Amino acid sequence: MLSKNQIYLASRSPRRRELLHQIGVKFNLLMMRETLGRDIDVDEQPLANEVPADYIYRVTRAKADAGWKRILQRHLPVQPVLAADTIVTIDGCILGKPRDNAHAEEMLKILSGRSHQVLTAIGVGIHDTIQMRLSTSTVRFREISEREIRHYLANNNVLDKAGAYAIQGVAAAFIVEISGSYSGIMGLPLYETAQLLEEAGIAIFQ
Repeated sequence: MLSKNQIYLASRSPRRRELLHQIGVKFNLLMMRETLGRDIDVDEQPLANEVPADYIYRVTRAKADAGWKRILQRHLPVQPVLAADTIVTIDGCILGKPRDNAHAEEMLKILSGRSHQVLTAIGVGIHDTIQMRLSTSTVRFREISEREIRHYLANNNVLDKAGAYAIQGVAAAFIVEISGSYSGIMGLPLYETAQLLEEAGIAIFQ
């Protein structure tokens, strides 16, 4: 039996939690396997010649599917499971989360003075069905000096952020303009999320 007006969130992102709270969605965290000695639930390595849109659809669908299987394995109350993934792309290349600060510095140098795209896919799974949406936004950075990049990295943890920056943080000072969804750039496009949840029977406006 479907539990009323609650979902599972298959994400560790505090930003996604904040955004769900913003639109009044009740959720329980569904923690996935990411500990030493246990297999990961979803392989997030890009496939050879995989374009960004195909990659993010595949990974998000896999996260939603893994989340639903986890609900069944744990015999949890039946609720829709929401999964999401965000990537930064430029020149057709995927910039995921940096491995370390040196990698983050390399990413920010690539983004400096240029426009890039932020893709966030969301998937809502219930029973054997996963419904998907994709939000694509464009962000333009001003020129960023090496001194600014190093100061930014020394004072901000960016290792959990696609493209090595967060629009809601200090890096907003680098941004000249955006076109698209602000919440999508943060990691959960609220327009598309509300659509999918309404379709899954979760009443946001009641």
